[in-house]
Amino acid sequence: MEIRKYESTDEKGWVRCRVLSFLDTAYYDDVHREKERFENPSIELVAIEEDQVVGLIDIEYDTEDDKVCSEEGAGGMIWHLAVHPDFQGQGIGKALMENAVEEAIKLDLEFLEAWTRDAGNSAEWFEKNAYRKVDEYYHLYLSDEDMAHNVEPDDKALHPLYMFAEYTGSDIEQFDAIERKYKCMCYIRNL
Repeated sequence: MEIRKYESTDEKGWVRCRVLSFLDTAYYDDVHREKERFENPSIELVAIEEDQVVGLIDIEYDTEDDKVCSEEGAGGMIWHLAVHPDFQGQGIGKALMENAVEEAIKLDLEFLEAWTRDAGNSAEWFEKNAYRKVDEYYHLYLSDEDMAHNVEPDDKALHPLYMFAEYTGSDIEQFDAIERKYKCMCYIRNL
């Protein structure tokens, strides 16, 4: 396996890897047809095996003028970390992370920040890889049935069918009937 900087010719493989790796996670519907571009500088690495992208990591980092991370200091936000399902469990994610950490240290970044959900094993993975949880809130996906009981728009011509929302309050139990609700957790790794 080779870990190297992302190149524009990797885009199709990058998209496939990201989509496939997210299918069995709480982010299964976060699908993109193109690789995202970042406003700030970034560390973008891919893992290549058998002539295909089997893993990826994208970290956009703070500049003097633009802050990406929520913590004080110079940090990098991990927007994507993914390993193709056929290649998971082989240490590719850890190798990508360690290569990215080396790059971040060269750039004098002080920490890396990542947000993940409580479904699956990603939170446990971050904790095993020197990250600590510093914040949390909830993502709620309201179906048309949830919307019919909870939302009454002033304009009767508007018929909400689906809604994505963030909840930062302390009474999450009021949403127990909502099927898709995830705790979102922020992890920080000091460099």
